[in-house]
Amino acid sequence: MSALVTVVIFLAALVLFYLFASVKIVHQGYQYTIEHFGRFTTVAKPGFNFYPAFFYQVGQKVNMMEQVVDIPGQEIITRDNATISTDGVVFFQVLDPAKAAYEVADLQLALMNLATTNLRTVMGSMDLDETLSKRDEINARLLSVVDHATTPWGVKITRVEIKDIRPPRDIVDSMARQMKAEREKRANILDAEGDRASEILRAEGQKQAKILEAEGRREAAYRDAEARERAAEAEAAATKAVSEAIEAGSSQAINYFVAQKYVEAVGKFATSPNAKTILFPVEATQLVGTIGGIGELVRDALDGNKPASPPAPQPPTRRGPFERSSE
Repeated sequence: MSALVTVVIFLAALVLFYLFASVKIVHQGYQYTIEHFGRFTTVAKPGFNFYPAFFYQVGQKVNMMEQVVDIPGQEIITRDNATISTDGVVFFQVLDPAKAAYEVADLQLALMNLATTNLRTVMGSMDLDETLSKRDEINARLLSVVDHATTPWGVKITRVEIKDIRPPRDIVDSMARQMKAEREKRANILDAEGDRASEILRAEGQKQAKILEAEGRREAAYRDAEARERAAEAEAAATKAVSEAIEAGSSQAINYFVAQKYVEAVGKFATSPNAKTILFPVEATQLVGTIGGIGELVRDALDGNKPASPPAPQPPTRRGPFERSSE
């Protein structure tokens, strides 16, 4: 009985060991390839999986999460024979675990070498200035080339990024001097454009000022002409009135007219800025007489407004001793 119990316990332990060996627990983010006597049959998904031991075994544990591979730093000669140092990273994700396990021996090593060689090819076909200013274009070209090459491996390249581009020290110094010269050139251009704009604005201001000044002179000339026209009309009216008065038999009107012109002429002599001594062309008595004529003219005008008085009686004429009477 003790031997039988021992055999049963041994068989039970063997069965339990076989069952535990047949159970495959797959963690999240991984997938296992299952081989039947060394031949791939299926893929174990995350969770509980049961495959009979000794008949089925796990081939490779494939990481299905997104991974990153470093591109080691390397020296690259550009198209214009400039040597630069660069490195980068490649992000990828396995989509088909069977292909990733059985189509390539070492997936990460293969990705690193593939990215390195294509990085040399892409950046070697560009000038130095293009490699420094077109990183997005370099990343896009690398992504397209590497993703197309890794499609048979069941891998999807999600991103390719250039981490750093390091030109030689002498090229960096030359670029710094070039940048400084370019900035000085831009500053000089901006200064010239500012001077040009200020000169244009100044010229526009002078032009507007001259236009306004010309308009002011035109308006003043128009006003002066209008004033002279009004003065001429007044002069014509005065001349007409004097002429009518002369025709009516008033001899004092012409005296008034001549005296007025005479006074104006003498006044111009007095207001002349260069006149130190005034020599009258006529005697002062003529001026006084003319003024007297003006006074008589005014007196006649005042007397003309009064009612006419009867003529004074004539005194009797005295006769001489030898005169005869007309009667």
